[in-house]
Amino acid sequence: MNQRVALVTGGTGGIGTAISRRLTQEGYRVVAGYFNRGNHEKAQLWQLQQREAGFLIDISYADLKDPESCLACYLNIRETIGPVDILVNNAGITQDSSFKKMTFDQWQTVMDTNLTSVFTMTQRVVQDMVERSFGRIINISSVNGLRGRFGQTNYAAAKAGMHGFSKSLAFEVARKGVTVNTISPGYIATDMIMSVPEEVRNKILAEIPMGRFGEAEEVAAAVAFLVSNDAAYITGANLSINGGQHTY
Repeated sequence: MNQRVALVTGGTGGIGTAISRRLTQEGYRVVAGYFNRGNHEKAQLWQLQQREAGFLIDISYADLKDPESCLACYLNIRETIGPVDILVNNAGITQDSSFKKMTFDQWQTVMDTNLTSVFTMTQRVVQDMVERSFGRIINISSVNGLRGRFGQTNYAAAKAGMHGFSKSLAFEVARKGVTVNTISPGYIATDMIMSVPEEVRNKILAEIPMGRFGEAEEVAAAVAFLVSNDAAYITGANLSINGGQHTY
C-alpha cells in the first residue's frame, strides 16, 4: 500500500508541529500547511529544524482566507506528492474583543481563517477521499467553542461551527470510507499561552481541575488515534482534551 498523505493546516505552529511530528512517526507522508503572512523563509527554517530533529516533513503555503490560494495548495500537493488521505484542519487565529467593540473585520477575519477555511480545504480533498474509499478529516476546535468565553464571540462562533460542520459532513460520507471528527483542546502549553503574563496564566490554571496546561503532544496523540484504522468506526464525534475544564 502506498504511503498515506496527511495535510495539517497551521502545521508549523505549536499544536501543528506536534501533530505533524506524530503523524510522521506513525508512517504518514506529512505536509505542513503554513501562512506566516507569506514569510516563506520562516517556514523553510522550521522545515530544516524538523529535519535536523529527525522529522522529514513537507511544507506548502496557503492563505486560508483565499479560496484560490487553498486550491493552489491542494493541487500542488496532489500533483507533486499525491492525493490527500488525511486532512487535519488545525489553523486558527484569535482577535479578541468585547462584542460591543468588535469590528466587522475582526469578526470576518476570524470566521474566514477558522471556519470558512475548513469548508474550503475540506471540499478540495474530500472528493479524492470518496473516490479512493478512504479518508480521515479531523477538525481542531476549542473548549471555548463548547462553553464560550468573554471577548471571543467571533472565535467561539467559528469553533462551535466546526462541530456542526463535522457532524453533518460525517453523515454524507460515512458509507464512503471517510470519517469526520472534531477535537476540542483546552489550554495547551504552546508558546502563545506561555508568553502571557504569569498572573493571567495563574487565573487560567485555577479554572482547570487537573491544575496544569495540556501538552501539544497529547492533542497529537488523539489525532493519531482518530486517523488510524483502530478508529474506523468513530465518526461525527468530538473528543475534548481540556483537563476537566468543561464537561458535558
